[in-house]
Amino acid sequence: MDFTAAYISVPGASNSDSHTRKVILVSPRGYCAGVDRAVATVERALEIHGPGVYVRKEIVHNKHVVSALKDKGAIFVDEVDEVPVGAVVVFSAHGVSPAVRAAAKERELVAIDATCPLVTKVHKEAKRLAASGMEILLIGHAGHEEVEGTYGEAPESITLVEHPADALRVDVRDPARVAWLSQTTLSVDETRETVARLRARFPELMDPPSDDICYATQNRQSAVREIAPQCDCVLVVGSANSSNSRRLVEVALDAGAGQAHLIDDVAQIDPAWIEDATTVAVTSGASVPDHLVREVVAHLAASGFPDVEEHRPIEETLTFALPPQVR
Repeated sequence: MDFTAAYISVPGASNSDSHTRKVILVSPRGYCAGVDRAVATVERALEIHGPGVYVRKEIVHNKHVVSALKDKGAIFVDEVDEVPVGAVVVFSAHGVSPAVRAAAKERELVAIDATCPLVTKVHKEAKRLAASGMEILLIGHAGHEEVEGTYGEAPESITLVEHPADALRVDVRDPARVAWLSQTTLSVDETRETVARLRARFPELMDPPSDDICYATQNRQSAVREIAPQCDCVLVVGSANSSNSRRLVEVALDAGAGQAHLIDDVAQIDPAWIEDATTVAVTSGASVPDHLVREVVAHLAASGFPDVEEHRPIEETLTFALPPQVR
């Protein structure tokens, strides 16, 4: 949808200071290919099997998406032992460990894997490196489902490195046989800093064959980084448990935005944030449906920001095929 055309003139919007007060709508934003595939997988499974399809963990980290799928009949659980024997279960976009797959098989579940293919790529890298005798330093956040899944592929060979400071403390068995991988939704800048510190200690550190931080995370961060210095306030639509959404707030602040806030929806906007602002940017994490962004833009229009300028440095065209069980 062309927001610039749709919101240039909003009925009922305040026109005060309209020549200076504006919204910059940042693109790319919202669903990435992996999220789109995961949500569509659950929807298609519900069409095929009817209500009562189980989903392990949140299919993606957005409370509105999860709520909408619950309304359609999806049942969300923390672990597969909560799923009735023989039932249908969908694995979330963040991936699962081999132990989870084994538990699902033991319960004779009909498992549909909605793991993002870019996460699957990291799993394969972990298995390959471990099989060749390499020690793996996995850069990521403890407790995140994606990290747990990747770690589970080779627990004897992986050490978690959460922050750049941790790179100064981590020990390895053989500095000549060590590689790094990363969670796909990290801050590009912080990950680069962590890798630099690791390489300073372990000069022979092996890089992954391709960048682990996914294209969508990089694109959204890059777009926000470009526009942040012009903005009094950046509003990032996304849930608090969304790693890539939280990183967008950090990137905006680091790049010079006056302020930046993570909001689940329009109801969480504090009027004080925009009271004295002239330029407000709006973006969203990779698991956010675009109707939530439209509602934020409409609210800003009614609050004295009727003009919308779109910042779109790159177009995304990547798509992923659905899992074979639901095609």
